[in-house]
Amino acid sequence: MATAPTPPAASTGLRLLRHAWRLLRPILALLCVYAFFAATDYLFSDNTFASGKNLKTLLVDNSIIAVAALGMTLVIISGGIDLSAGTAIALCATTLAWGLHEDVAFLTQHGSNFVRASTAWRDAAQELDTAQARLRAAAKRLESAPSDRRQAERDRWQAAEERLLAPAAASKERLIQILKAKLAAVKEHADPGKMAAGEKTEPGSWEDRQRLIEQKLAGLEQPDFRPGDDPQWNEGIPNAAASTLVAVLLAVLAGVGVGLLNGVLIAGLKLAPFIVTLGTMTLYVGLGNLLSANQPIRPSAEQRPAGLMDLLSFRPDSLFLGLPAGVWLLFLLAILVALLLRYTVFGRYIFALGSNESTARLCGVNVPGYKIGIYALSGLFLGLAGVYLFSYTEVGNPMDGLGKELQIIAAVVIGGGSLNGGRGSVIGTLAGVGIMAVIDSGCDQLGLQDQAERILLGVVIIGAATIDRLRTRGQE
Repeated sequence: MATAPTPPAASTGLRLLRHAWRLLRPILALLCVYAFFAATDYLFSDNTFASGKNLKTLLVDNSIIAVAALGMTLVIISGGIDLSAGTAIALCATTLAWGLHEDVAFLTQHGSNFVRASTAWRDAAQELDTAQARLRAAAKRLESAPSDRRQAERDRWQAAEERLLAPAAASKERLIQILKAKLAAVKEHADPGKMAAGEKTEPGSWEDRQRLIEQKLAGLEQPDFRPGDDPQWNEGIPNAAASTLVAVLLAVLAGVGVGLLNGVLIAGLKLAPFIVTLGTMTLYVGLGNLLSANQPIRPSAEQRPAGLMDLLSFRPDSLFLGLPAGVWLLFLLAILVALLLRYTVFGRYIFALGSNESTARLCGVNVPGYKIGIYALSGLFLGLAGVYLFSYTEVGNPMDGLGKELQIIAAVVIGGGSLNGGRGSVIGTLAGVGIMAVIDSGCDQLGLQDQAERILLGVVIIGAATIDRLRTRGQE
């Protein structure tokens, strides 16, 4: 007896259930891991793991990895991989730190900045002081020498002094101009009423900065004053208002740039992504060290704007609905990527490339162009992750990203992404980040050693890869 065909409504409902199950599997896995550690902490420790404070800490501490993993999800679905992600994040953070430290908007507009002008004047003044000291020493030493020799020696040192007078004076005048430009900008924010009344202001306020700049200008009027005489000379000078925006844009553009470079090398040279990004991983460390002169870049307190530094801050006035702005931005980015994958042609082509690149090419897909676009878009997320990293650490260090690429890739794999391409989801990636974060925090709460945490995380990664392989075999 023939079996009646399944009604269309029942078939559609079954497909929806299967789709919902695929989406919910990573979330259920995350909940199971979270419940395990919460119960273990309740029984054997101080029962702080399941607290709201610890949950917020997990969200903030892992936002950097989560933002970068959103871009990595696109790359892995398309059948690629990016081993340079960690060092690229550090390069973007270093670029942001450099932009703030160099007051990049002011530097672009005036051709110099306060620190550079101070250094130039100090060096020129030191050379002038040295020449004048040698002139005095030569005159004293040659008091008993023949007049013609004494005059020749004096003329030689006077000529050296005259050669250095003009550069020293020009450097000092340049510094004065820069301070006056800073003072004019600060006066726009300072309260003239408080200044006139001599009212005490909070340290770091615009009124306080105006007084500080005026004191520095007064010091420059003293003939014998040098910046080296004041150990705090370089402190207290704020950046131009546009420097923060320009520095953030530079960091994001650096991310897009490294993504473009990876994409062009992979698509143009037709090399394996593993090989290309293994090489660029070291390249980005070198570029970061070149930019930072092999030293971590730490902008001063006046150069670190509150809005940027509060991105992942728990300060009450920086929270929105109980969470830092950076966490909400992460959720928004996740929604945008999910919509991109689900409802755009670009998203469908990403899955097509990962499922079967040859078939996609035969169907008219511009495979090299889309590969470059995918890596560039992933680079955009690396740039944003670099902004998160600087906000979290307050320093630009090219070495901070080493090892993060493994965490980023592992998050996508644990969340159900296939290293063979063609499979992955935003929900799964975020769940993968959450599983790693829960394991990390849970082991710390239970007092387990790092070795135990790494072993457990390694088992989870291998298990996720094994499940993916078995699923692929079943489909074949």
